[in-house]
This record gives sequence, C-alpha cells and structure tokens, in this order.
Amino acid sequence: MAKVVVFGTELVAELAHYYLTTDTDHEIVAFTVNQEYIKEPTFCGLPVVPFEEVTTLYPTSEYKFFAPLSERKMNQVRAKVYQEAKDLGYEFISYISSRATVLTDKIGENCFILEDNTIQPFVTIGNNVVLWSGNHIGHHGTIKDHVYFTSHVVLSGRCVVEPYCFFGVNATIRDGVHIAEGTLFAMGTNFTGKKTEPWSIYKGNPAEKAKISSKDINL
Repeated sequence: MAKVVVFGTELVAELAHYYLTTDTDHEIVAFTVNQEYIKEPTFCGLPVVPFEEVTTLYPTSEYKFFAPLSERKMNQVRAKVYQEAKDLGYEFISYISSRATVLTDKIGENCFILEDNTIQPFVTIGNNVVLWSGNHIGHHGTIKDHVYFTSHVVLSGRCVVEPYCFFGVNATIRDGVHIAEGTLFAMGTNFTGKKTEPWSIYKGNPAEKAKISSKDINL
C-alpha cells in the first residue's frame, strides 16, 4: 500500500479517487494543483494543496504521486505535469483495474487503465498512458509514453504507437500499423493503412487524412 498525492480537482481526479479507493489498497492523502487553480480547500473530503508546496507537505520519501489528467493538447498537459512531479523526485503509481484482462507485466508508471480492457500477451505499455474502459490492445504491440485511448478502440496486433497519440471512441486500427507521434484518430475511424504521418488527423471509414494538424485543434 502506498500513500498517494493525486494531481487535479476535476472529474478525472474524482474518478481516480473512486477507483483507487474501491479497487486498490492505496490511500489518497491529498490532491494538488497549481496555486492559481485552487478554488476550494478540500476535494472529495481531502485537502487540496498548492503544487508549489507539495514536497514540503508530502515529502517524496514518504508519498507517491498520481497524475491521471485528460488528453488536453494531445496529452502534452498531462506529460508536463508528469515530468514536473518526476523532477521533484516523486515515484508514481499506476492504476490497473481488477476488472481488466491484462496478460502482460510490461506497463509503465502513471498509467490509468480502467475496467474491461483486454491487453493481450507480449504488449508493452509506456509511462503516462490512459486506457479508458473497453479497449482491445492486440498482441506484440507497443504503446509508448503519453498516449490516450478513449473507449471501445480496437488496436490490432503488432502495432507501434508513438508518443502523444489519441484514439477516439470506436476507432479500429488494422494489424502491424506504425502510428507516428501525435496522430489523432477521430471517433469511428477505420484505419487500414500501414503507417500515419506525425501530428496528423485521420477520420472516416475508410480513413482519410485531414488537412489540419493535430497540433491545431482544441482537444
């Protein structure tokens, strides 16, 4: 069991509180956000402390950290917070639902993996990855850091997912695809190619590449 400080005071942080409280032995002791974003002194019945002071109040030698943030700016906001807390010296937990089917032990830190995910053998998952509920992650695949899956995504076997990618609800990706950094698959996309272009957007069935970059949207 670890005593954990959670970053955030919005809906995802509330969900993290629920999952960690009901499905793990970890104890959440506080929430933290940057001073300017503190609206109330407590959240979910626990103290909210300034991130600027967190190591003084909750030393890295005694407490661990969890930053289950959203996909904002193609996961770059979550990546920034993750790196800042790591630079402070915190170790991170990951949450992997007891109701997920997980047939690999190669899962990194600060991952948030919810119920009904199926993760097949020989899959490697990096750090700071979110798998919302109900996804299929095919065998011998690699998911690198700072990636976000929504729900009911099918990632077929032997795919490689580079950092900062986003998968919309019900996206389907054929086997053996190399998915470049910053790729965004829109809801319901059916991708049958062999690779994507960096910071690109694909949508439709069959998938077509959009004219704008994934850097240019307000995700």
